[in-house]
Amino acid sequence: MSNIPTPHIEAKAGDFAETVLMPGDPLRARFIAENFLEDALLVNNVRGIQGYTGTYKGKRVSVMASGMGMPSIAIYSYELFNFYGVKNIIRVGTAGVVDPSLKVRDIVIGMGACTNSNYAAQFRLPGTYAPICSYPLMKKAIEAAEKMGIQPKVGNLYSSDTFYDDAASLAQWQKMGVLATEMEAAALYMNAARAGKNALAIVTISDNPFTGEATTSEERQKTFTAMMEIALEIA
Repeated sequence: MSNIPTPHIEAKAGDFAETVLMPGDPLRARFIAENFLEDALLVNNVRGIQGYTGTYKGKRVSVMASGMGMPSIAIYSYELFNFYGVKNIIRVGTAGVVDPSLKVRDIVIGMGACTNSNYAAQFRLPGTYAPICSYPLMKKAIEAAEKMGIQPKVGNLYSSDTFYDDAASLAQWQKMGVLATEMEAAALYMNAARAGKNALAIVTISDNPFTGEATTSEERQKTFTAMMEIALEIA
């Protein structure tokens, strides 16, 4: 019995390219498809999680939203990796400042992803797992960014289950050299590791929780194009 379509993805076998860009926001997925892909075809719209496949500079590429948080990206990335034959997922998302040297609109590449999530418990490991990205994807992304005249920060992300953090814990992560906080990368990296596939998170700083500086939802949707282009160049 085929695993596709799934409860969350209505696409047919072969509808996705080997590489999928994965923003959190379905509207950002549509923006990427409409502004960067040629002949983009909508292949999924279950629950409004829009997925498209088209071409970028002659390469077949897909883009699909992940929704917010690790449980959501975990479902979509698991199904793409394990049922649809996807080999690479590149998260193109937003993040908040942890390292005070970062500014709004800076780009961070997540070499690793610390987390407060219990997602790794399912793997029944006799210790603490350290989620890391695919080194080949990271290396290509750094090189692509530098060719574009961008110097990304590379290091640890903090993937948090809590957007409204009652413990106000970001300063504790700051002392450990964590660069930025977001809500998806750790689960994506774990799913990729378990499936023997590749994953990378490229994020743009959208806000500074320490100062209150923030971008609008429309700016996050339409103007964070540099990380999109980096991801497309390595797709």
